[in-house]
Amino acid sequence: MTEAEQPGKDLPGRDQPGRARADEAPDGRRSGAPGRAGKPGAGKSGAGRIGVADSGESASVGAASRESASGEPASGERGNSRESARLAVRKTYKLYIGGAFPRSESGRSYPVASSEGEFLANASKASRKDARDAVVAARKAFGGWSGATAYNRGQILYRIAEMLEGRRAQFAAELADTGAGRPGEAVDAAVDRLVWYAGWSDKITSVAGAANPVAGPYFNLSSPEPTGVVAVVAPDEPLLGLVSVIAPVIVTGNTCVVVASERAPLPAITLAEVLATSDLPGGVVNVLTGSVKELAPWLAAHMDVNAIDLTGVADAELAVTCEQAAAENLKRVLRPSDPDWSADPGVRRMTAFLETKTVWHPTGV
Repeated sequence: MTEAEQPGKDLPGRDQPGRARADEAPDGRRSGAPGRAGKPGAGKSGAGRIGVADSGESASVGAASRESASGEPASGERGNSRESARLAVRKTYKLYIGGAFPRSESGRSYPVASSEGEFLANASKASRKDARDAVVAARKAFGGWSGATAYNRGQILYRIAEMLEGRRAQFAAELADTGAGRPGEAVDAAVDRLVWYAGWSDKITSVAGAANPVAGPYFNLSSPEPTGVVAVVAPDEPLLGLVSVIAPVIVTGNTCVVVASERAPLPAITLAEVLATSDLPGGVVNVLTGSVKELAPWLAAHMDVNAIDLTGVADAELAVTCEQAAAENLKRVLRPSDPDWSADPGVRRMTAFLETKTVWHPTGV
């Protein structure tokens, strides 16, 4: 039998019955309908549409057969089952130092639980090395921040208030987890407190400064200036109290290192995320989470820290230890007793970290 007589053998240049050559089939209609190759008007007949429908049915049948063979549900059902069985991503909150969010150099963290004992997240546990890095960042940022105009500092604090209000729902949820009553009102009060301090940025100098009358041909001027780097131990009031201790420090031109509430640190780190996107220069505010007993004495004894706010130190013995350490290098120490965060804050927290410089200048010169 010759090659041409062999059944089922394709010969070059010859089409087999019921098969269309790929290069002759119309674009997009190579479905293999019988008798279509080379026939005029074949693309206009219903055979092409039937071929497409048949191919779609065969594809669905193939998918069904594959599903039955594998024993797995369809793709949509698989997605629903995965979504229903998905575990939430547990976040590890990092520190905020120098405008960045590093992990603790020690690699330590500790679990944070809600008021009902439910696990919420992990928070980095800062070490003494992290505290030193935060002080270095605060000192580096002090020159530029204290040299900025009071109007500019007020604008930035107002921007922080805007950004905080934009994340009101998140802050309210985090406050609710801490067991705070009326979390929405607490967030609103924190926003209002920031706006209040922003308005003081260009007024505190006039209130705290003076032109003093002296005998002699001199001008005697008293002008308040920022102290420098301030260490702040934040209270357990996780948002309103936190804002109330940070805002008066930075509005007067100081930079700060904040030790967040050990019990409820999540609002403090979320506030740090707000600060990072609010035009506040990196290093002006640095937030540490971890053990207050471990960090507070080292910040009190640090030679490059100019003042310390012990508002969040509830242990009387620890407060005395910090005061003694601060006395070694003549730090300013603020230790209020049971502050009422809902009351009018006044100017005391701003003037506590201002130093009055007096200048004598001869008249007529």
